[in-house]
Amino acid sequence: MAHYAQLDENNVVIWVTPVDNSLIMDENGVEQEELGIQHILNTIPGAENYTWKQTSYHSNFRHQYAGIGDFYNEDLDAFMGKKPYDSWILNETTVQWEPPIPYPEDGADYVWDEETLSWQLFEIESE
Repeated sequence: MAHYAQLDENNVVIWVTPVDNSLIMDENGVEQEELGIQHILNTIPGAENYTWKQTSYHSNFRHQYAGIGDFYNEDLDAFMGKKPYDSWILNETTVQWEPPIPYPEDGADYVWDEETLSWQLFEIESE
C-alpha cells in the first residue's frame, strides 16, 4: 500500500491517505508518484486545492513517514517533525532537529531546558 500526504499552504501535513500499489504502477511495473496523485485528484473532492506528496511507511524515502502536523521541506525533499525548541538546529543530512549541546552520555536521564540552553537531570518527584 502506498501512502500520500496532503499538505496545506505552509507544507504542513494535514492528512495521509492510502492508495493501492496497483494504481501507481506504470506499464513497466515501476511505481510512479504522479499516478497516485492523479488517482487522488480523480477520486477525492477538492483534492486539487492541495499539494500531495508520497510518503514511505518504512521511511525508504523522504526520510520519515509523514504524520499529521509534520512539515514537508521542499529543499530537502523530506518530511520532518516540528522544531522542538527555538535553539535546536536542523541537521540537513539526517533531517533531525539537534540540540546546540549534545545529550550527556553518562547513563542518566535528562530533559532540555530552553531557558538555560542546557540539559537538566530528570528527577521524579516523590510524594
